[in-house]
Amino acid sequence: MRDGDTQLVWFKRDLRIEDNTVLTQAAEKGPVLPLYIVEPEYWLGPDTSARQWNFIRDCLIELRTTFDQLGVPLIVRCGNAIEILSQILQSNKFRNLWSHEETGNTWTFNRDKNVAGWCKIRGIEWTELPQNGVIRGPSNRDKWAAERKKFASRKQCSLPNLNKNVSKLPLGSIPKSKDLKIEYDDCVFRQKGGRSEGLKTLESFIFKRGLNYRVDMSSPISAQKSCSRISPHLAYGSLSIREVSQATQKQKNTILEGKVEGSSSWGRSLSSFNSRLYWHCHFMQKLEDEVELEWKNLHSAYDGIRGDNKHYFQSWSKGETGWPFVDACMRMLRATGWINFRMRAMLASIASYHLWMDWRKPGEQLARLFTDYEPGIHWSQIQMQSGTTGINLPRVYNPVKQGKEQDPAGFFVRHWLPELAVVPDEYIHEPWDWGDATQFLKDTYPRPIVDHLKVARIAREKVWAIRGSDSHKEIALKIQDKHGSRKKRFKKSNYERLSNNKKKLKQPAKEVQLALFDKNGI
Repeated sequence: MRDGDTQLVWFKRDLRIEDNTVLTQAAEKGPVLPLYIVEPEYWLGPDTSARQWNFIRDCLIELRTTFDQLGVPLIVRCGNAIEILSQILQSNKFRNLWSHEETGNTWTFNRDKNVAGWCKIRGIEWTELPQNGVIRGPSNRDKWAAERKKFASRKQCSLPNLNKNVSKLPLGSIPKSKDLKIEYDDCVFRQKGGRSEGLKTLESFIFKRGLNYRVDMSSPISAQKSCSRISPHLAYGSLSIREVSQATQKQKNTILEGKVEGSSSWGRSLSSFNSRLYWHCHFMQKLEDEVELEWKNLHSAYDGIRGDNKHYFQSWSKGETGWPFVDACMRMLRATGWINFRMRAMLASIASYHLWMDWRKPGEQLARLFTDYEPGIHWSQIQMQSGTTGINLPRVYNPVKQGKEQDPAGFFVRHWLPELAVVPDEYIHEPWDWGDATQFLKDTYPRPIVDHLKVARIAREKVWAIRGSDSHKEIALKIQDKHGSRKKRFKKSNYERLSNNKKKLKQPAKEVQLALFDKNGI
């Protein structure tokens, strides 16, 4: 093998060989050397956790085995990306670096800029290719949906014809979380990573579990089974979003031909799921277009309106707010690394409205708890649920009402809050209204941290006061033009009608169901 022939393929959030555009195109140019870089500095970030790394580690172990069977080594190195690339360059005079485009957090964005500079100085061509519907560079939202549709329907990449690589580089070990000094993470029910797990999960969803997806996805009880549960596999690329979309559409076509029992329910559920795959890319596009979304209010009118509260934050993050359903959701998330989208939205909303905390620290906490943390989706949704986008109506959940609707008998609450096992059904969502609460709950479960009806009303009034200004409307229209969905056109007249509806300020705790909510219930 001559110097410069090696095609160095840098794996990031694309931990598979199937439908891997980068791997396929690189293999057409020459011998491929696959590389994964474990970056300790990244894993010290405030939005990372052991549950995320452990899932990735599962994926890497299986990916290395797959490459071994093809006679190609998967090199794993731990350290700074530029230092690792420099070391490999000393032994393998590569001139081509390949990777998929990554819509990551601020840290990975800055790292990629540094790598680009390193490549330019050394005359190395770095080819980055898309692996989803996100468009890099100036994007036109009016045409985005059509482009995304083209990507999703395009033929999947064939398995690459990999020449056996004669690299003498040592493989390198795949470190455990403790080796990276990642804080211990008691996620006892974490999903297992790896492509084989992803395929099994996808197949069980589109052929068995997904029948009632459209109806069941709102409840944390039924969603555990009826949601697809492939979100971490999409986040780290053990499955490609294109193969998932096409597999779903293929099964839907089979259903439409009348070959599947329960075709009506199946058809609606798979259509609903496919639309969420669309929204998956839609929200990622927002962060791609505006990297500041991770740390800066999308609409400047909300700058400085909220602050931090250590006591509120600790109570909320531990599942000790005194609202049983909210606490049960948080404890489930802590133990499993997953909860359905509606409950994710509720947890974020409670932090922003009822506890009136700035969204950044709660956003980081939720990011750490999500095994399937996808920065583009996560930060778009956090701002959306906190009301700082300026283009989405405030979503203020009633924590007691949600519990009564989603878990009327209290099974879910009692499972995750065993200290409430003795509370009668009629008081399970407001246990301190029970006459014997003082005797049984005094030292085991806290009283509500605040009066939820009172603080919700105050928060609603504050937000609507801001939304009513002319300057707010002007900025919001610009935000909509840049980031808003074109599936339902946003009109100035509609915005003014909603913003000037004074009745909104008088409604107690009404929850407005919006088209964009529950769109990421993957």
